[in-house]
Amino acid sequence: MRIAASLSAIAAVLVALPVAAQDAPTGDTPPPAATEVPAGGASSAARQVYTPADFARYAPKNAYDMLNQVPGFSIRDNENLRGLGQATGNVLFNGERPSNKGDDMYTQLSRIPAGNVERIEIVDGATLDIPGLSGQVANIVYRADSFSGQFSWKPEFRAHYTDPLFTRGDVSVRGRSGDLEYEAALNNDDSARSGAGGPTLITDGAGNLIERRKDIWNTHYDTPKLSGRITWDPAGDSVANLGGHYQRKYDRYYEDGVRTGPGLVDRLRTVRENADSWNYEVSGDYQFGVGPGKLKLIGLRRFSHEPYSQEIVTTFADGRPDEGDRFAQTGDLGETIARGEYQWKMFGGDWQLSGEAAFNTLDNVASIAELEDGVFVNIPFPGGTGGVSEDRYEGLLSFGRKLTNKLSFQIVAGAEHSTITQTGVNGLTRTFSRPKGSLSLAWTPTADFDASLKIRRRVLQLSFYDFLARAFLNDGNQNESNNDLRPQQDWSYEAEINKKFGAWGSTKVILIYRDVEDRVDVVPIGVDGEAVGNIAKAKAGAIDWTATINMDPAGIKGMKFETRVLVQKSSLRDPFTGEKRQWSGFTDTVIELGTRYDIPGSDIALGASANYGHYQPNYRRNQVDKTWEGPWFAAAYIEHKNVMGLTVRAQLANAANARSKRDRTVYTGVRGESPIAFVEKRDRLIGPVFAFSVRGKF
Repeated sequence: MRIAASLSAIAAVLVALPVAAQDAPTGDTPPPAATEVPAGGASSAARQVYTPADFARYAPKNAYDMLNQVPGFSIRDNENLRGLGQATGNVLFNGERPSNKGDDMYTQLSRIPAGNVERIEIVDGATLDIPGLSGQVANIVYRADSFSGQFSWKPEFRAHYTDPLFTRGDVSVRGRSGDLEYEAALNNDDSARSGAGGPTLITDGAGNLIERRKDIWNTHYDTPKLSGRITWDPAGDSVANLGGHYQRKYDRYYEDGVRTGPGLVDRLRTVRENADSWNYEVSGDYQFGVGPGKLKLIGLRRFSHEPYSQEIVTTFADGRPDEGDRFAQTGDLGETIARGEYQWKMFGGDWQLSGEAAFNTLDNVASIAELEDGVFVNIPFPGGTGGVSEDRYEGLLSFGRKLTNKLSFQIVAGAEHSTITQTGVNGLTRTFSRPKGSLSLAWTPTADFDASLKIRRRVLQLSFYDFLARAFLNDGNQNESNNDLRPQQDWSYEAEINKKFGAWGSTKVILIYRDVEDRVDVVPIGVDGEAVGNIAKAKAGAIDWTATINMDPAGIKGMKFETRVLVQKSSLRDPFTGEKRQWSGFTDTVIELGTRYDIPGSDIALGASANYGHYQPNYRRNQVDKTWEGPWFAAAYIEHKNVMGLTVRAQLANAANARSKRDRTVYTGVRGESPIAFVEKRDRLIGPVFAFSVRGKF
């Protein structure tokens, strides 16, 4: 409350700032207030509809800018489930979900120019004819112009330890010629230059100093992606899409540290990591009328070549030979998916029968080496080399309809059959059959209140690398291979409640409970080994509350506040100690506060935000390790929405001096039954981050 009050005080001061009016004022438009209109198609439930005029005050450049300002709506990306399967995100494009896996929602939305968007519809997913959707779903209705383009450039500068970032940006074009619509983009928005530096203290179990470290690390990360898409949409009910991308990833990590301590020789330690890689994806779909319904055929192929190496070298001040280790691996990951969906109407509702075949592969070669006389010499590491493949087949039948004018339901039922084969050390082939499905209810008693409930059986995707052995040289840890690894499954119960307050804004509460089987975590292997494996039973629950408050009705035109509070709790029985604990690395608390003030009669906007996160430690056989940054991150920005037609923003991030920290306790043996070997406490400076962005269209 104290932070919210401070933000309110800052906003009140900003209201009084004298600002000259611009030729095209954008701050007098009221905040988005949706119109309730009947939905077309399968449902007549009320929808909220936003038009471009509702977002004029924000001068949006693309569909993401617009959707990001819809009160109470939070973009949810697709979950990391298996294959394509049911829809799990909450954004549709012209009533369809995307049939690719290589782009997140932000990327796809940012490619649609704001001028192409006709409207944004917000509707409960269970009322639609797309299986798997529930809660609030946004449908972006757009049509491309003959030709349009947009671009952005987002440099970033940090005060400490890092090089300037000049390569973050994107450019895209979209157009239409007759029945053909096309888009092309070059995107490097995911680039980063990160770093931190400071002391680390190593003490024994009694708190006595063993070693003092001073480390500085930084990264260079760029992910340029060239992508394209063609849509053929002639008159009638046929439509086809073909798209793909090619991406390079340049990922380098550098760490230099000086280590001293009582009775120890001073040492210089360097860590170098190289994870440069490349990947591609090609996907397409074709939908056409067949009999009483429509058939959609989908195909996807993606591949990733992922070399990785880590070298650690220690140089001693007394001239003794250098010591060092190297871990290297090269993985080739492939996925091929063929899917068919047939939709029709019967018994007053929407039906869909779907079938999917997915084939996933990993071929990996790994090695470990030790430094001898200045040369790395390989030593045997058989568990890291091998292959993993999975052939999976899935069939689902769904049915959804209105029960009353205010209540709708959707049910999905089916199963999957998969065969997982591992080659290499102790190769193994296993076959699984698992039920899958969901039940969704949507209730809209009034125009300003709706609620939904979803129960589903999920099967999550595995990382095939987890089957194989892996070394983590920087911390002296190693995973053994585990041929018996199984995908995590759960029964998931989710409720979403939305309440709108007219011009004042809206609020949302999401309740989630998951009853988990085969939770993936680090488990014992052999006498004293450990590997990624499964824990038979686990559970987790969450309460996620968000709210948007518009201040226009209170007389403060152009201002709004946004809040989010997420509280989560998890539980499992530790496979090493037998005690109950939370999940490794679990986020248990998130608090986000933000405000934006579009100054009336001007093209200037001001904003501020603060966020807090609290995380559970990671657990291994002999250690408890908590690494985090914070506790609070704060930022402030000023934006001009019309600098010769461009939107320009300057931002100061990490204004609250969040730091990079680590608390790690390492035991001589198994946790809980062995004495402490050492305790590591890290406190590194990150420093302020200065960001600048320019966005425009052509």
